[in-house]
Amino acid sequence: SDGSIRLHQMTSEYPLMQWNDSTNGQPIIALQWALTRPAVFFVLDALSNIYIWDLLENDLLPVAKQTIPSEKVVTMALLGEPEKTNGLLGVVLAKASGQIDIQCVKKKWALP
Repeated sequence: SDGSIRLHQMTSEYPLMQWNDSTNGQPIIALQWALTRPAVFFVLDALSNIYIWDLLENDLLPVAKQTIPSEKVVTMALLGEPEKTNGLLGVVLAKASGQIDIQCVKKKWALP
């Protein structure tokens, strides 16, 4: 609820990494690892901002932020085929109106 993200190892109750205030205090609505690149994850906050984290590039801050200005995004999901190395990765955004948007992710965050 405060924008904090914690990365845990399954065998420990203590986080390996913790990022406080990662969304400027906005609640996190959804977080999902990229299906095609294990070091990348996406975060959606309550203001419809999507943050892209690439832990191989920067493990302190997100590498990109995209605001969805037109309408409130209520959830997101990622789609892709992890067994293929073509780097196709998409973000599915569900908006408050019921509209669904699918956006392609840049190859640099999708390629294994």
